[in-house]
Amino acid sequence: MSLAPAESGKNQAHPRQQLSPATAVAIIVGIVIGAGIFKTPSMVASVSGDAGWMMLAWVAGAVISIAGALCYAELSSRYAHAGGDYHFLEIAYGKHLSFLYAWAKAMVINTGSIALLAFVFADYMSQAVPLGAHSSAIWAIGIVLLLTVVNLIGLQASGRVQSALTIIEVFGLLAVVVAGFSVQSPASETPSWFSGSPPLGLAGLALVFVLLTFGGWNESAFIAAEVKGGPRSMVPVILISLGLITLIYLFVNLALLHGLGLSGLAKSKAAAADVMGMAFGTFGQQALSLFVAMAALTSINATMIVGARSNFAVASSWRALRPIASWNQQAGTPVAALLLQSLIALALVMFGLFQHDGFEAMVEFTAPVFWTFLFLVGLSVFKLRKHAKHSEGYRLPLYPFTPIVFCASCAYLSYSSMTYAASKNAVHISFAVMGIGLVALALLQLRERSSN
Repeated sequence: MSLAPAESGKNQAHPRQQLSPATAVAIIVGIVIGAGIFKTPSMVASVSGDAGWMMLAWVAGAVISIAGALCYAELSSRYAHAGGDYHFLEIAYGKHLSFLYAWAKAMVINTGSIALLAFVFADYMSQAVPLGAHSSAIWAIGIVLLLTVVNLIGLQASGRVQSALTIIEVFGLLAVVVAGFSVQSPASETPSWFSGSPPLGLAGLALVFVLLTFGGWNESAFIAAEVKGGPRSMVPVILISLGLITLIYLFVNLALLHGLGLSGLAKSKAAAADVMGMAFGTFGQQALSLFVAMAALTSINATMIVGARSNFAVASSWRALRPIASWNQQAGTPVAALLLQSLIALALVMFGLFQHDGFEAMVEFTAPVFWTFLFLVGLSVFKLRKHAKHSEGYRLPLYPFTPIVFCASCAYLSYSSMTYAASKNAVHISFAVMGIGLVALALLQLRERSSN
């Protein structure tokens, strides 16, 4: 096993440290805080059945996410690379297994998320500014094209857009917090804290919802090589990002609990809209629609930034894919990788126009693949630490307890998502994605051998 990074072309440009820590925080916060926080509090409240257990689920989700973030901080400080966790897997297990992860991200996980979020944005914008019979499609395609252009202009441009969008997104969530605490609690209900214990299965399901809402922090590794101050600067960036996200999530849930009560929150289909309406009337509900649209937009832009770097990294590892590994040094952008990602996302948008439910299922049911690979990243902390010098890079605290917590959580989420996919008779989607990836890997290996 080689512990050296994969060789790229001799004259190939590479990422430079031109991203400010504040912009890096905006990217991570923008990826994590998506439309999910507007939906999952009701689901967690319904499953938990108790205010105390509900909030404990959010705290547990934060602790697990921070444990994972610390693992990534150690790996990023030692192996900073535009390939992020793809690069960690490549170093620890070789480029064949890491290719399968990159394949799933490029074909479905990242590009599917971009397309789905484009539809979320389009649905809200179509209500405000309808563009005819195919309004949602026009808005979805238009926003993917627009943000692709912004990212092609350069990392500085996309970073500034990301910072502005994140500020709007956070402001929207703070408005929900203010609304929730400004209205009078339901007179018929005083939320009970730890009055009973939910069944173990339901408690686990609540945690799954919470961790999905925290999902995306792992993408921080993709920008580790471009943050000013070097790889060590990623440690405070990751911790500050998770700290902000945790505080926002906890305050949003407490505000919703105060404004609607536990049963009201559990029954609500749009809890944030309900409290905004109670506090600010129709204007508040309309404003929330804008904030949800901005949250989707923020996540799309951030996913484009990190997803293109994943494509760049895998292309750098394979001679046959080297044309995709072009990097515009002046703009700080992997141009070909970004264009490829956008083309796949646009194709998925078109596919989603005809099979929206099937399209969503295709993205959701690849979760077992995603969490399995993140489990392997967690294991790589143990594997790669053996080869690192004691003074090399950041060393996460409470080792080995911290990576054990992260690995156990990933294993549980992989099992849970597989069980959920099986209950929907959709396990074949995960197998199909990986099966096609194996075929692509075999063809790539043949191409590599024939070119030698």
